[in-house]
Amino acid sequence: MQRQRLEAGFGPVAAGGLIAFSMPPWGWWPLAFVGIAILDRILADQPTRTRFARGALTGAWWIFPATLWMWDLTIPGYLFAGVTYSLFYGIGMALVPPGRGRRLALPAVLVLVAYVRWSWPFGGVPLATLAISQSASPLGPTARLFGSSLMIVALTSIVGVGLSALFDGSTGRRTAAIAAIVVAIALAITPVAPFGSPVGTAEIAIVQGGGPQNTRAATSSARAVFDRHVEATRLVEGPVDFVLWPENVISVNGPLEDTVLFPIIADLAGEVGAPIIAGLVEGFGSRGDPDAHFLNASEIITADGEITSRYDKVRRVPYGEYVPFRSLVESVAPAEFLPSRDARAGTGPAILESDVGTLGISISWEIFFDTRARDAIQNGGLVLLNPTNGSSYWLTIVQSQQIASSRLRAMETGRWVLQAAPTGFSAIVTPDGDVIDRSGVSEQKVIQGTIQLRDGLTWAVRFGRWPAVLAAIIALAAANGLRRPERQSGTGSITDPAVDAAPVRT
Repeated sequence: MQRQRLEAGFGPVAAGGLIAFSMPPWGWWPLAFVGIAILDRILADQPTRTRFARGALTGAWWIFPATLWMWDLTIPGYLFAGVTYSLFYGIGMALVPPGRGRRLALPAVLVLVAYVRWSWPFGGVPLATLAISQSASPLGPTARLFGSSLMIVALTSIVGVGLSALFDGSTGRRTAAIAAIVVAIALAITPVAPFGSPVGTAEIAIVQGGGPQNTRAATSSARAVFDRHVEATRLVEGPVDFVLWPENVISVNGPLEDTVLFPIIADLAGEVGAPIIAGLVEGFGSRGDPDAHFLNASEIITADGEITSRYDKVRRVPYGEYVPFRSLVESVAPAEFLPSRDARAGTGPAILESDVGTLGISISWEIFFDTRARDAIQNGGLVLLNPTNGSSYWLTIVQSQQIASSRLRAMETGRWVLQAAPTGFSAIVTPDGDVIDRSGVSEQKVIQGTIQLRDGLTWAVRFGRWPAVLAAIIALAAANGLRRPERQSGTGSITDPAVDAAPVRT
């Protein structure tokens, strides 16, 4: 009884906490394997209600610490996301059979819960995921295989259940061996899987203006942010093909070309001898206006004062760029913690057309979604841009997880990824997921380098998430089919061994 109480109380804390600390900024990725191994063991031979409770508690100890940054951005959003996703894991673990099929079902369920998390509600919140935890591990490059980042979720889970099986002595060795073989096959296929090929090079410059962290638009000077990036851009050396600015560096009312800032940018492009890819927010209307909205976009601005290409952000941040259930939330949340206008989502393909070719783009929040990177590459993107704005966020959890996501997108797509942030982190990421240059927080810095322009499709880009989702559904069904039927003496009815093992209450 004492062991059961210890397992019930400490098990979910240990499992969820270890997975949380496998995430950036801590980044101790082997802890994810240990956390899943503990989760596997605390589910064994437990009735449905107990599996649900332990799964939900594990989810809570995983999600709440690893998304702590949300508390400063939106307390209602933080609580809603934490509770919702914890319940997802509770429901998922309730679907894991307690007996023989458990170790086949657990990886499948973790894949399916990840798929749901990345999709719903509000389009999904794919932060603090198992895939992000493994961006720097040997499993990271498997993102280019079938199922995109879900492949990493599956393999991470398989390693975890294999590790758990080792503690079952001779009876678990077969399971551990099968897990090792599956992971070894995936790692062996990865180097020979389609990965794209170079078609040229480009000289690029990424500009980070610097400045204070944890600021908000309502309490900071938009012109000061703009001026810092103008100043930093003048540090660009030598000829470059384009200069990348972060998201939200320009904040104006109405179209950018109608403002006094536009000729400043055009003149600056002339000074550096290259077009500037500028991140901007254009506001229309004001609080209370039913048609009030803003647009979050990136534009290519040339020295001739022309806008040659534009992309409007499609995937918006819930409670950051738009407010679901606004009337309800505004009644309990301070106005300064909410955008006064909702962003209007773009509808075009995730690309910009430039003189060096088609540039794929995922603005900030979009880099967490493999679907947005697929859209960019399927529409001809030769590189993937990630202009972002991490200056509003508390701590460095978001910034470091965004670097991890840029690494995943690079490995999934076989493209170089360029991340530009106003106060950090800005970086160049190779298709192998290596970060070859990265800025510090609040630093004013220009990152320059030569990158490859690449074409060709990986399996992840070609097929997306569906192979992993279908495999997970089949595995879950097979796992439940492995439940060994047992007949009650004299009744002939089939029972769950875990229920039979439970004490009878009188």
